[in-house]
Amino acid sequence: MPGFTLPRAARITRITRTHKIAVAVLAAAGATSGLALTSAPDTAQAASAHAPAAVKPVSANGLPAKAADATTARPVSASVADHIKVTAVTKQHSAQQAANRSTERKAVKDYPNNLDGWIRESLDIMKAKGIPGSYEGLHRNIMRESSGNPNAVNDWDINAINGIPSKGLLQVIQPTFDRYHVSGTANKLTDPVANITAAANYAAHRYGSIDNVNSAY
Repeated sequence: MPGFTLPRAARITRITRTHKIAVAVLAAAGATSGLALTSAPDTAQAASAHAPAAVKPVSANGLPAKAADATTARPVSASVADHIKVTAVTKQHSAQQAANRSTERKAVKDYPNNLDGWIRESLDIMKAKGIPGSYEGLHRNIMRESSGNPNAVNDWDINAINGIPSKGLLQVIQPTFDRYHVSGTANKLTDPVANITAAANYAAHRYGSIDNVNSAY
């Protein structure tokens, strides 16, 4: 086959077209890369776009929780501290009540049910009521009048004849007891403490004190 060579002008034209196509392809490729670089978000924007949304507290009915609801959540440590404080206050209150009961028990004296106890109890009542008298004065007159018998009754003197016999430790007649009875004691003539205090009250009004009585009065 005989060799065939394109004319020079034709070769130049062919090369030029090839170059233009190649340049066009390169230009298109560059534009695509530029477009990709331009459209791709930066790292900070991508991280922000994919970050999880903040979760807001909700109430039991599914609605956003109010600010007041959020304040009700208290740290466990605060709750424990409150519990310890309440327990300490309760123990202190219980201890104070126990101390008060102990004081009240001490304030109530236990007097023996005998002449000594009756005189001592009468003296405490007399002191509270402002009635003068001493242990010696009461005991001396009791032994003379009744020998210490709270149920002693005089059935022979003028009072007995008049129907109002003297009775009790200090031989008191009923009208005198009724007039000089000391409040807080039994309203009974032969009650030991009531008899002593009424007699001491009568003697204080008439003689200044039971201590000044040395005979029948």
